[in-house]
Amino acid sequence: MLDTTSFRSGLKIEYEGEPYIIVDCQHVKPGKGVAFVKTRMKNLRTGTTLDVNFRSGDKVGVPDIETKDMQYLYQDGDLFYFMDMETYDQKPITEDQLGDTRKYIKENSIVSVLFYKGVPISVEVPMKVELRIVKAEPGVRGDTAQGATKPAVLETGAIVQVPLFVEEGEIIRVDTRTNTYIERVRG
Repeated sequence: MLDTTSFRSGLKIEYEGEPYIIVDCQHVKPGKGVAFVKTRMKNLRTGTTLDVNFRSGDKVGVPDIETKDMQYLYQDGDLFYFMDMETYDQKPITEDQLGDTRKYIKENSIVSVLFYKGVPISVEVPMKVELRIVKAEPGVRGDTAQGATKPAVLETGAIVQVPLFVEEGEIIRVDTRTNTYIERVRG
């Protein structure tokens, strides 16, 4: 069991029989009344968000979540197939379960797949990924006074704002949490 004092962003909990991840939490101590924790949680199975206030000292369960490194193989319709590196079993995950992480997964890449009670429910990608730019308009000469940016389409279909000097065909590093350009990758 977890106590509300251990609540923080990124913590996985079980609430009303469902696995959740705490997206945001605030410990509130009002002048009158009992202290409480104001949380925004995301359901790991369905992706829906929920705002819940927990009284100080409330306890919640620890979800039966297992994380396994798996290789992304291919997409078939709205199903994405991942292979267990040890047993070679293939597990499908729906596009809805992947959410925004699908923008950072390319074929044959290794990702962490979350299993809840033995069923795959979502995928966690690294904080930084390296992807090739497949489409970007050329930068306009002299338009760099304020650090101007332009949209670039990456090999996975994600669109990221990049500086004007970055060109089509280059590999860039992207922050997956904020969908922002970090730097060009040399070599």
